[in-house]
Amino acid sequence: MQAVLGAYGYALRLPPRSRRQAHHVEVERVIGSQVRRSWFNAQAMAVPELLRSLLTAAGTSGHEEEPARIWRDAASAFADVTSDTLGSSFARVRAGEGAPTFVLMGHIDEIGIAITNIEESGLLSFTPIGGIAPETLHGQRVELTTREGRVPGVIARKPMRLAANRERPRLELEDLHIDIGAKDREDAERLVRVGDPGVWAGPLVELPNGRIVSKALDNRLGSYVALESARRLAESKRTQLDVVAVAAVQEEIGLYGARAAAYGLDPDVAIAIDVTPATDVPGGDPRRAGRIELGGGTMIARGPTLNKHVSDLLAEVAGSQKIAHAFEVYSRTTSTDADAIHLARAGVPTGLLSIPTRYVHSPNETCDLSDVEATIQLIVGFAERLARDTSFIR
Repeated sequence: MQAVLGAYGYALRLPPRSRRQAHHVEVERVIGSQVRRSWFNAQAMAVPELLRSLLTAAGTSGHEEEPARIWRDAASAFADVTSDTLGSSFARVRAGEGAPTFVLMGHIDEIGIAITNIEESGLLSFTPIGGIAPETLHGQRVELTTREGRVPGVIARKPMRLAANRERPRLELEDLHIDIGAKDREDAERLVRVGDPGVWAGPLVELPNGRIVSKALDNRLGSYVALESARRLAESKRTQLDVVAVAAVQEEIGLYGARAAAYGLDPDVAIAIDVTPATDVPGGDPRRAGRIELGGGTMIARGPTLNKHVSDLLAEVAGSQKIAHAFEVYSRTTSTDADAIHLARAGVPTGLLSIPTRYVHSPNETCDLSDVEATIQLIVGFAERLARDTSFIR
């Protein structure tokens, strides 16, 4: 077992294991001139530094510059890196003249807010970017990205009379405001402008059993998995296809980056990588779409808009290589980048892999790093099974 730790510390190539067995894993630095070996328990898996950097970055839809720069800097160590006018990033690992194109796409934008008005009091009105419930915003700290740098603030609600408080009316967005500590409007305008975006504030937290809590797991996990999978394929040189990792933008507001990227790349086959809500929490219902559990492995999606041959080959590779996995079922669209990719041009054979995640679209999204690793392993195994003449015609 090898794990390559580049400038940002890539994910670990962990061997398959049961949930009840720990493995000791050797880590080796092979990018760069130094080699370092150490041993640790895989159930206390360290957070890869690239993933940590991506999760720490602020990048709502339409404002993805910071995480995109981190992603491109890491990709430049092993791939040809480009971008488009929307802001999506591409890392191509070439397999030779005339090779088909295999796209791995994870979106790099996150949900957040944007300032809409500066009140005379210096308090700020705002609107969500992406799907956020007002209850999730109330009482949270935020960081605004401004021309002056990051500006901290808190989200609070307007006070209620005692009688109204007892009735507990439904919280509406109009009840909320952001306080950045400004004395008045003029003071606030020195720090922020209307249109400035913001994201939840708070560090990544490591929990027991290789689990982490952070904002923006949706979907920095997907953009990280796409890049790390491409890096491992560049290292192994065991694929006959050009592999293009994509960090797509503007997924949370309409799959726009994926639509433009898929049109421009015109891939022969593609896999979208995203998160999916876990069912192993109160109210989780496996009858809806399948049993989706942290630590259960990568979720292979099956549904009418996903190419059956791609999904079947993913399942075959996962079974033959003993990669932890389960199945997730869709009856219509998936609400992921896969929906835009599979309709590009004349149609693209598309699969979807998802990482079980608790508390999606909150500041405390939670996942198991072993599921991230299982997703990477499956993508690498899938790519190595593809020949130049592999057909996904139905």
